[in-house]
Amino acid sequence: MSPFEAIAEPNRRRLLELLRDGERPAGELVAATGLSQPGVSKHLKLLREAGLVSVRPEGQRRLYRLEHGELAELDAWLKPFRKFWAERLDALEDHLEKEQ
Repeated sequence: MSPFEAIAEPNRRRLLELLRDGERPAGELVAATGLSQPGVSKHLKLLREAGLVSVRPEGQRRLYRLEHGELAELDAWLKPFRKFWAERLDALEDHLEKEQ
């Protein structure tokens, strides 16, 4: 699965958001999302396969964290779109200031 396919699903995006602040155990991710443990495991597996997260065993627990390499690729792809919207928003701001 490509990183783009992986982030297309809202629950997987939520898991990425939760991991933004650092490594977290699977149990915390289950509690934070309200999804079932098998559901979270399925999404984490797909995120791992896409290279967006990695897992580290610690005793009985599994700790998940973001992998920045694939996220950087997504960011690079989005960069032209941010410029596009920034220009449009700047033009809107200029227009609104003139109207006042």
